[in-house]
Amino acid sequence: MRRVFLTLAMTAVLSIPAAADFQLDSRYQDNDGDMIADIPADPAKQVDPSTLIFAYTPVEDPAVYAEVWKGFLDHMTEVTGKPVLFFPVQSNAAQIEAMRAGRLHVAGFNTGSNPLAVACAGFRPFTMMASDDGSYGYEMEIITYPGSGIEKPEDLKGRALAFTAETSNSGYKAPSALLESEFGLTRDNDFTARFSGGHDNSILGVANRDYDAAAIANSVKARMLDRGVIKEDQVKTIYTSQTFPTTGFGVAHNLMPELQDKIREAFFTFDWEGSKLLEEFSKSDDTSFIPITFKDDWAVIRKIDAANGVVYSCN
Repeated sequence: MRRVFLTLAMTAVLSIPAAADFQLDSRYQDNDGDMIADIPADPAKQVDPSTLIFAYTPVEDPAVYAEVWKGFLDHMTEVTGKPVLFFPVQSNAAQIEAMRAGRLHVAGFNTGSNPLAVACAGFRPFTMMASDDGSYGYEMEIITYPGSGIEKPEDLKGRALAFTAETSNSGYKAPSALLESEFGLTRDNDFTARFSGGHDNSILGVANRDYDAAAIANSVKARMLDRGVIKEDQVKTIYTSQTFPTTGFGVAHNLMPELQDKIREAFFTFDWEGSKLLEEFSKSDDTSFIPITFKDDWAVIRKIDAANGVVYSCN
């Protein structure tokens, strides 16, 4: 089941109940009702790896982000007493599978893949980036290039629209629901879908006129503009959504409780001042880590998934 047909505005879409059938894979338990996998009660099922593996969501060049995250991972090493390695993942699916298989211990999963990571990989998110005043999030934008002949979403009819991956919120789920509910446009019937594999690929594809348009996260676009990867006059925005939560960071469910506590401590005690993390993410107004819960802060994303008829299949 890929989507349901909507006749409601997006505000109405977001007012429908969260997907009632959201549930964890059978290998996980949720006895406290917080919608994430419990830490195994049996110590024999808990793991204490000698080296921690960390992966950041694969939205941009992994080589760039290995250096960006180095200072933070050094801090996590100090707090946990364990070496921490950066693992460059190439896709959301590969990242989820790595945690499900026990090869990934700490991760930042993008907005749209968080529910699948929680349901199928035992991911326990607890924090995300925010501004110093506690505000957070990003908007989905539909962008095109000047001279494309696309001035508004209705002009996408008969054209090609780039998505990132079907697990992405801003790169697929939100624009699919919005285009259908607000403008009556559906994939394959009204426009041709292309899949780029990442927000940076979609943005570069539009800037280089390989795609007519693309649905992207504007936080990624802001960082690419700041680094000079693209120029302002190469792209233009024809639609901006409401604000969504950004990348959720957390741990594999079966890490020892004491280790999970230490990893949380590493996030909330990290000094951003003068760091490469601040240099990179302040471009999208992210300057700190704040506590979150999947149950509350990802409710809007589960509603979008429900509107799209998403099923969290772990096979």
